[in-house]
Amino acid sequence: MDLNLLVVLKALLEDRHVSKAAERLGMSQPAVSRALQRLRLSLEDPILVRTGTGYDLSSRAAQLQPQLEQVLVDVEAIMQPVVFDPFQAEGVLKLTGLDLELILLMPEFVRMLRHKAPNLSVEVVPQRSEHFELLERGEVHFTITGLYPQSGHDQFRRIEIAKSGHLCVLDQKNPLAEGQMSLHDYANASHGLVSITGKGPGMMDDALSELGLSRKVMLRLASFMSVTEFCQHSDLVFTLPAVMAQHLVKNTSLVVRPLPAEFDLSEVILYLYWHERFHHDPMCRWVRSELTQIFTPSL
Repeated sequence: MDLNLLVVLKALLEDRHVSKAAERLGMSQPAVSRALQRLRLSLEDPILVRTGTGYDLSSRAAQLQPQLEQVLVDVEAIMQPVVFDPFQAEGVLKLTGLDLELILLMPEFVRMLRHKAPNLSVEVVPQRSEHFELLERGEVHFTITGLYPQSGHDQFRRIEIAKSGHLCVLDQKNPLAEGQMSLHDYANASHGLVSITGKGPGMMDDALSELGLSRKVMLRLASFMSVTEFCQHSDLVFTLPAVMAQHLVKNTSLVVRPLPAEFDLSEVILYLYWHERFHHDPMCRWVRSELTQIFTPSL
């Protein structure tokens, strides 16, 4: 049924007169008469019946009147835009991402939530190799990653929240820790590699290949968080996004050094991704607005 007919039905039940209902609704009398005929066919009931003093409600119409009032109130509530009040909001905001990316980017955001949305809980869901599937299944609201979805690109939206160049991380007693590192020194060093996906060579292997060189990867890790322990007091060199490298060397025997000048690498960009299902969700819209105020692509 056309929901507009319910509005006409409400006016007819209250005024019990086609002309009065038309005047109330700002419609023509013939239009209301046609609506009444459609209502009679749909409900299989006359709705208005003639009496000695005019028109009255049929038995069915009298039963419908209080139900109709509630239905129209409910429909109006459905059609009203939801106003999100962060201070009163309750629920759970679910995020996923690599541990180090979350450590670098989320504490300030969580501090903001404790101030502006104190009843909103945050749950960090363990990162999986196919974390875009978590978004697709609706198990998380957001993921932070520098990777790209392999399929279903039209399902996901994103904003850039961080951008970073690259630095070498090595122990302060490593001979390469002093002075500018040459391309030859870099290629002949013992390298560590963080491979989140566990597949294929690293980005630096491709960069060296373009220069006609190769390197020896002596240690392959699955997490950035373990770099510090393995790199300290060793001859290993890790090439990491600068924002991560600078965080990892704090309070350690590790230092950072620039890459050889011959490399021309694109910056690493970290994105906040979400699925289309949450694009218009009031809570998620507010979260994205706050995140864009916190983050700038300047890291």
